Amino acid sequence: MAFFRSVSALSRLRSRVGQQPTLANSVRWLQIQTSTATDLRSELKELIPEYQERVKKLRKEHANVELGKITVDMVLGGMRGMTALVWLGSAVDPDEGIRFRGMTIPDCQKKLPGACPGGEPLPEGILWLLLTGKIPNKEQVDSLSQELRSRATIPDYAFKAIDALPVSAHPMTQFTTGVMALQVESEFQKAYESGIPKARYWEPTYEDTLNLIARLPGIAAYIYRRKYKDGKIIPLDDSLDYGANYAHMLGFDDPEMLEFMRLYISIHSDHEGGNVSSHTAHLVASPLSDPYLAFAAALNGLAGPLHGLANQEVLRWIRSIVAEFGTPNISTEQLSEYIHKTLNSGQVIPGYGHGVLRKTDPRYTCQREFALKHLPNDPYFQLVSKIKEVVPPILTKLGKVKNPWPNVDAHSGVLLNYYGLTEENYYTVLFGVSRAVGVGPQLIWDRALGMPLERPKSVTLEKLEQLCAK
Repeated sequence: MAFFRSVSALSRLRSRVGQQPTLANSVRWLQIQTSTATDLRSELKELIPEYQERVKKLRKEHANVELGKITVDMVLGGMRGMTALVWLGSAVDPDEGIRFRGMTIPDCQKKLPGACPGGEPLPEGILWLLLTGKIPNKEQVDSLSQELRSRATIPDYAFKAIDALPVSAHPMTQFTTGVMALQVESEFQKAYESGIPKARYWEPTYEDTLNLIARLPGIAAYIYRRKYKDGKIIPLDDSLDYGANYAHMLGFDDPEMLEFMRLYISIHSDHEGGNVSSHTAHLVASPLSDPYLAFAAALNGLAGPLHGLANQEVLRWIRSIVAEFGTPNISTEQLSEYIHKTLNSGQVIPGYGHGVLRKTDPRYTCQREFALKHLPNDPYFQLVSKIKEVVPPILTKLGKVKNPWPNVDAHSGVLLNYYGLTEENYYTVLFGVSRAVGVGPQLIWDRALGMPLERPKSVTLEKLEQLCAK
């Protein structure tokens, strides 16, 4: 799907403008192009040589350029602020938030195709953008949607693996089990054992990645129906797009819910490479573990309370406020009192703060705009809005956090609850389905660019003390 057909076409265009762009300008130039073909794999294949040359040039000419200093605080503080890996799909600016291949969320909402004119971006368009850096048209997105549906058949043994677990098992436990069961059909594993050349590693990785992304909604919906709906399974609808089909298989067909699911998957897909789930996938894939193994590991990271599990904690906390006062329609003073009560008990305010961001998460903002459009009078939405007014000043006054503003988790639960998906224990599965759309493209590029085994250096506590003493 060559946005400009090939690297040679790209070179000809550059020669016409009469200058050789800088590396930074080259990246930005790629980010704003639109695609013209309909085959995603072909598009990617034609892009790979240029990216390989860029990496080769960086290694040859700039291998010793320093990217920053490593401090004790970084080593003891979760490696925050430490530049340590390349991630093509997205970047998070502390003040601006996420950009997907250079595009903000409003950019994506405006430029990427929706199910209808002016609709939320289709996840297939986000997948195309993250993998190629180019903006697809509606025909290309529809073609990719059809391809994913054609790959969505799930083998019976994957369901049997899930069924071997008690229904009471957490949905994320069941989800990881289902993904591991799918690994039996890994194309990368088969190709590696057959002696595929290293230069072609990306090809079976591509196949695994698209197969995995295609099958995740079916696995995830099966878990939801098994756990919460007496096992009554709803089959895939061949007329629906990726996000709408997921909502449909869960049991929701309200057009607004379908739109929200498209938005949800799109904005949860990627958040640069340093977060736990994304970094885990990259790390586990670096010794050439296939995408199934890498993504299963990523899901286990996502299941942690400090990462993806936070979205279920938010709705629980909001419900505890309602239970305390008997209504979501409470005063600012009552809310402030409850926030202090939460903090004084040693708990954090779920949905507030972020490891990178220093302003309101734009993923929160776009969900708020969706709510203002579709459910402005919902009492829980109004409570979420009031929480945003009250929490930041309190956290700022305490001086214990660098970012007192709401993140993506602060809003999603209330929207899901409004449309009837009330089982908050399941919410992290939704996040997991979405994250594959961002992690998958990077795993393909890791193999295409020959990224090595990740192996950082560690130090003992005694060694760290010795270094500091000097």
